[in-house]
Amino acid sequence: MSDFNPESPVYLDAELTPNQSLSRSAFYVVMAIVVGINVMSAISFLAVGAFPIVGFLGLDILAVWLAFKMCFRQQKQKTRVRITADVLRVDHVNPKGERSNVQLPTAFARIELDEPVKPTSWLTLASRREAYVIGRFLTPDERLDLAKAMRSALVRARAERHPV
Repeated sequence: MSDFNPESPVYLDAELTPNQSLSRSAFYVVMAIVVGINVMSAISFLAVGAFPIVGFLGLDILAVWLAFKMCFRQQKQKTRVRITADVLRVDHVNPKGERSNVQLPTAFARIELDEPVKPTSWLTLASRREAYVIGRFLTPDERLDLAKAMRSALVRARAERHPV
């Protein structure tokens, strides 16, 4: 497989990142509201003698905090797609920070997306017997737009290598 040449013309250079659900300051506001409501509820339950409920309210706060932390962790992933005349290259950083990349020759690369696009339609890059799913975190409309842009870039990249 050919190596990515940074000096050759780039027909598509896209960085894909998940949509941000909440900013850090908004997270603190939401958590303050959750804590405030649970503390007020805990006080009222303690007043009537239902002290075991306080522990469950603490678990509620913990569950909301963990859910947001998992969401923020998923938002750290990103994928960069570059198409040149020779190669379609995908560099991915997963939520743990681990890096991986895939290079497919543009002459044999295919962009596959089931249409009509549904939430379960995956954008797949294929070449020969290899297939890679990208952009799982994208909305169906975003996947469709990316697929169209990538197909267009592949046509232009192939035209450079194989002029008619």
